[in-house]
Amino acid sequence: MHKAGFVNIVGNPNVGKSTLMNALVGERISIATFKAQTTRHRIMGIYNTDDMQIVFSDTPGVVKPAYKLQESMLNFSTSALTDADVLLYVTDVIETPDKHNDFVEKVSLMEIPVLLLINKIDLTNQEKLIELVENWKALLPKAEIIPISAANKFNVDYVMKRVKDLLPDSPPYFDKDQWTDKPARFFVTEIIREKILLYYDKEIPYSVEVVVEQFKEDAKKIHINAVIYVERESQKGIIIGKQGRALKKVATEARRDLEKFFGKTIYLETFVKVDQNWRNSDKELRNFGYQLD
Repeated sequence: MHKAGFVNIVGNPNVGKSTLMNALVGERISIATFKAQTTRHRIMGIYNTDDMQIVFSDTPGVVKPAYKLQESMLNFSTSALTDADVLLYVTDVIETPDKHNDFVEKVSLMEIPVLLLINKIDLTNQEKLIELVENWKALLPKAEIIPISAANKFNVDYVMKRVKDLLPDSPPYFDKDQWTDKPARFFVTEIIREKILLYYDKEIPYSVEVVVEQFKEDAKKIHINAVIYVERESQKGIIIGKQGRALKKVATEARRDLEKFFGKTIYLETFVKVDQNWRNSDKELRNFGYQLD
């Protein structure tokens, strides 16, 4: 008998959803940084064995939208509630259970199995954890609550076991050699964006979008041209930095990670362009692959 199903990972920003996804799938699929709103798209990671296929989905953190980009991010999160066989609701020991009550209420009404994962338990003590578990039990009485540490892989194996137990009998949805639904270009943009999130302060990383304009691959190497879009001329200067040093650092670090990711020599050229107010433009957001409806 073959089991297969969709396991969607939801929760507020910065609770460790992407770190958990990478631990479960065993691939570095979702960029995971210490900054909130790192994930902007819904990203699938596919775990395959001979008799099983688990299609994990990492989603953007649940936010109250301040601009159209965030509306699209919330659409990705909300859609994950409608097509899951198992839902992983990730919280942590830092946030309070009543954050985004309306989203929690939607989760409470779901008929499918919900595993509520309390992440970062290494940052609290037993007494506080017990209190947190009781609070969550009151909000989501049907959910199975599992304390975890995604970064330290504590209880991640148990989460995987429970997911496998709960999967329905089904043929696979994707080819068995496929490990994500995203094309290679997508991971190039994500890795470059990760470096920008790490190296620039304040609003800059959230004003940036990355587009791959050229991706030429042969047996041993890949030539990539990538454009970093910002919203204002002043941001362009900050991204490039004095004598181009900041941009060079981003490109060098991204190239190293891309070589690990693809297992090939990477030639990466980066350019910076201004696309005013792209985060509030339906047309531009659609061009960048965001879901608006």
